[in-house]
Amino acid sequence: ATGAGLTIGFRLGGEHLAAAAQSTEPFAPNAWIRITPDNVVTIIVDKSDMGQGVLTSMPMLIAEELEADWSQIRTEQAPAGPEYVNPVTKRQVTGGSRSVRNSWEHFRKAGAAAKEMLVEAAANEWGVPPEQCVAENSTVIHRPTGRRFTYGELTDKAARLPVPQNPRLKSPKDFKLIGKRIARLETPQKVDGSAVYGLDVKVPGALVAVLARCPVFGGRVASFDATAAKAIPGVRHVVQIDSGVAVVASAFWPAKLGVDALRITWDEGPTATVSSETIAKAFEAAGAEPGVVARRQGDTAQALASASRTLDAIYTVPYQAHVTMEPMNCTAWVRPDGVDLWVGTQAQGFNQQTAAKNTGLPPESVKVYTTLLGGGFGRRFEQDFIAEAVQISKAIGGPVKLVWTREDDMQHDFYRPTTWNRLTAGLDRSGLPIAWTHRIVGHSIASRALPQIVKDGLDPSSIEGAYNIPYSIPNIFVDYVRRETGVPVGFWRSVGSSQNAFITECFFDEVAAAAGRDPYELRREFLGKAPRHKAVLELAATKAGWGTPLPPGRARGIAVHESFGSFVAQVAEVSVSAEGRVRVHRVVCAVDCGMVVHPDTTEAQMEGGIVYGLTATLKGAITIKHGSVEQSNFHDYPMLRIDEMPLIDVHILPSAEPPGGVGEPGTPPIAPAVANAVFAATGARVRKL
Repeated sequence: ATGAGLTIGFRLGGEHLAAAAQSTEPFAPNAWIRITPDNVVTIIVDKSDMGQGVLTSMPMLIAEELEADWSQIRTEQAPAGPEYVNPVTKRQVTGGSRSVRNSWEHFRKAGAAAKEMLVEAAANEWGVPPEQCVAENSTVIHRPTGRRFTYGELTDKAARLPVPQNPRLKSPKDFKLIGKRIARLETPQKVDGSAVYGLDVKVPGALVAVLARCPVFGGRVASFDATAAKAIPGVRHVVQIDSGVAVVASAFWPAKLGVDALRITWDEGPTATVSSETIAKAFEAAGAEPGVVARRQGDTAQALASASRTLDAIYTVPYQAHVTMEPMNCTAWVRPDGVDLWVGTQAQGFNQQTAAKNTGLPPESVKVYTTLLGGGFGRRFEQDFIAEAVQISKAIGGPVKLVWTREDDMQHDFYRPTTWNRLTAGLDRSGLPIAWTHRIVGHSIASRALPQIVKDGLDPSSIEGAYNIPYSIPNIFVDYVRRETGVPVGFWRSVGSSQNAFITECFFDEVAAAAGRDPYELRREFLGKAPRHKAVLELAATKAGWGTPLPPGRARGIAVHESFGSFVAQVAEVSVSAEGRVRVHRVVCAVDCGMVVHPDTTEAQMEGGIVYGLTATLKGAITIKHGSVEQSNFHDYPMLRIDEMPLIDVHILPSAEPPGGVGEPGTPPIAPAVANAVFAATGARVRKL
């Protein structure tokens, strides 16, 4: 046995840190830092890893202030619990590009407090003032004599000391880890295959379930015949739950064959009459109605009436699926006294609530074991696959792994919303914009998913990137008309900014063209009150060689956008074939995300966001027919392929501002940058994706 270690934990929503001696068992409650006598520092990470690097970047925050030996850092995924609730959102959720930016201060304070306690413990042992001691590389050194203790040798004594309430944080000039390109802790396991994702979970005795769901949104089971399914070798159970009929078997394949053999009569419900065409007509009609005002600046009606010229445009965007590389899955074990969940999830707190709701058990009896996520993008915030797994386990009385097929995943998503947008601009005699109006018609994600953030009828996820355009246009009016269609919608990487950046940045390009101005120069002129936008715009344009000659047939487009506390500009270099095929050859990206914790991760997230956005821009759309999704797999909902990948240059603008997000801000500017480049190449505007 290694003996007792030092655990430092604190309530994210509280004012004080609290220390206690803990055992060395993992997942200790309220534990953020665990130091054991072998000098290993274990950092509990409360954010889910879906490739965005939180298992490295967040430990860096603590290790920096702790003066820990990076080679001795280990990480564990936090369990579900109130102590891991984000102090800003009041939820235990990974999303909104908040991991580092909402942990920047309190994670560093946790590390600093632990270091001060270790230094004091060493000073007490030596009978010297703490000021004579220094911490470095998981060791406390008495500077006058050179005596030293490892952190592991001080755990018991440090655990008995009071916790500093206001530990001193390091100056950025003294950072040794933050801002450095250090190897990611989780990479070796992902390379050698030992990393555990949801589909890798193996619980002894667990069966595998596949579920038949109504192809029409909102449809229910009217009746079913399971005779043929039960005859398939390996099938153990066939059970009906809220969303369909589950076949539970010894392995995935017999469960899948069992689902294929089911004979189900569906009550399709009212959504069966919905199609992409009916949605488009309804949204266009709603565009004639006044909406809830999101921004009213100046007098747009008067400005438009006095304008020398006006521009009008309609922009539309389609539904988009998340298509995570790992389809949805969850292993659940419902017992009389509690529930265990093994799942790649973005929302552990909501998982507890979902399991509690479906079992009648208290939320605190639900344990969530978070695996790595094979992609999240907002999809694993949702609770549908959690509820299904819990209901099936409860029905069969044992552990079960629910596995979605790719077709399940594609046709039963919570999609990025479709929207209809009317924009109008008024230009003065010199061609400069003096008025801007934007009416958005679309769904509300938050009204279902997070109703508490909807205020006065405004869903912030619907209007972000539209109501807050950064340009110094004197008269601006933006309103929002909510319409629902029966098609489920959810948070999708960069949410409203993913589409509103396309709409507003393309329309600003239209304004520049109407004014006879270079789109880059007009942006610069109208970003006088938005210095961070302007700085990344100028950096991207400079690095892309804006205004310099290109090879024949190529053109550039530019866009800039702020989302999730970060500012990103991109220049896309494209060509368009005689058949109309768009090829993106190069993307130059400039990002100001405040103080950078891990530059490699920042660059990788910009690159990943660009790829994700390019797929949505170039490849396809989710379309609806008879209340069902027409696409089913990658043959009719294709991804960007490796031979289509452009060269991407990422440039990080140095900043002393607090960290912004990096997981999502790389996505919004790519669609308008590409569409604006297509206009530069062909003279044709892209107003519909």
